[in-house]
Amino acid sequence: MAQATGNPAMVQGGRTHFRWFVLAFIFVIYTIASADRANIGIALPFMQKEFGLTNTEVGSIVSLFGLAYGIFQIPAAFLVRQFGVSAVMPPFMILTSVFTATLGMVGSAFLLQLNRLALGLAEAPLANSLMTTVNNWFPPREKGQAAGIFISSAKFGPVIVPPIGAAIILHFGWQYIFFFCAIPGIILPLLWYLLVPNNPADSRFCSPDEVEHIADRRVIEPVAGGRQVSTTAAEPRWFKALDRLLRTRPVVPIDTVAELLRSWTAWGVTLGYFFVQGIVSVILAFLPLYLTTVKHFEIMKVGLVAAAPFVGAVMGNIIGGWLSDRVFDKRRKPTMIISTIATIFMMYSLRSSPNDPVGLAALLFLTGLLFSFGFSAFGIYPSTFTTKKFFPVAAALVNAGGQLGTATIPFAVGVILDKANWDTAFLFLSLCSLAALILLFTIAEPREAQADPAKS
Repeated sequence: MAQATGNPAMVQGGRTHFRWFVLAFIFVIYTIASADRANIGIALPFMQKEFGLTNTEVGSIVSLFGLAYGIFQIPAAFLVRQFGVSAVMPPFMILTSVFTATLGMVGSAFLLQLNRLALGLAEAPLANSLMTTVNNWFPPREKGQAAGIFISSAKFGPVIVPPIGAAIILHFGWQYIFFFCAIPGIILPLLWYLLVPNNPADSRFCSPDEVEHIADRRVIEPVAGGRQVSTTAAEPRWFKALDRLLRTRPVVPIDTVAELLRSWTAWGVTLGYFFVQGIVSVILAFLPLYLTTVKHFEIMKVGLVAAAPFVGAVMGNIIGGWLSDRVFDKRRKPTMIISTIATIFMMYSLRSSPNDPVGLAALLFLTGLLFSFGFSAFGIYPSTFTTKKFFPVAAALVNAGGQLGTATIPFAVGVILDKANWDTAFLFLSLCSLAALILLFTIAEPREAQADPAKS
């Protein structure tokens, strides 16, 4: 049985469930972080008018955040690996709140762009820190569901921001959205530092039984090369056909940068996430502008309709995580493939979207739901082909690819809107999802390979 070394005050007795409190805390923190990045969407129509921005300039503002966020992913991962989540996440969360607040104080388009660049740098370590916590605090058979709940928080921020932001704009002005969003990010990191250690074994709220459950120690059999593979129960017959489609195979877990850079599985999922995350960022930033300029909705309707895809996304992430763990037995690619296929058709269908707010909200809700079935799987996917210790670096590579998508695709959409129209933009997004689908079929679905415990 795992020992509670390092913390003699650990809870004794039966299994606790503190890991679910940690996950709830993660949900709250990343909801606030995602609100800090999503709040600009509801304010953009007013910013565009006040600063006289073109659609291309709007796209550049959105892209600068993604560019800084993406570039700093790898350095942030090494910070997390070297110093741990408890030392890295709290100060960067506080910086995120500072730059969120100053976004309401800008007086020019240039300062707006500079602020978004700074916000991207400050927020970069948060996703890696929290996904690393999910990886450390949950056994493999719960990681898909836990990752789904975590990623759903990234969509819950955009659920609450549009209606609340619309009300703030009506009563105070667009600048105050950023002031209100900044407040929680000052308090929550301090609570995290006090309550959530890097490892479950160091928590005074986590019993030895729960630590053992999280470690998920199973009978393992030696294989060539000194690595080990866990034994599993017999699987349903239809899994054999599914595994042929997914290109399922045992892999030796990656635990060095050189191995990571040589892995097409790592690069394929990174490039796929580039397109997937880019599509999300367009919806996040441009949807209120689309509803204002194309559908001519008044501000409160914009707030409610703009929240619809993210209500669907919250549900889709949770359902997708459950499917990945329970139905597909920790296979991550099936839900990713379902999402990309659905998004191809949903983006194309938006070219003929209804003008009725209720009908459009229903279409956007379905878009968010289907799109998000496999979204969380991208985040936890590196855990299937890396050691636990190396996971932050691999996850950072994938997230960097995604965030570079947020830097590239919104800018491309801004250029498209200045040169053509929204029909062309939605067609472009449909093709982006097709590219992600093709990439998914080129990568492996790693199964059951685990590193030697001494290396994990």
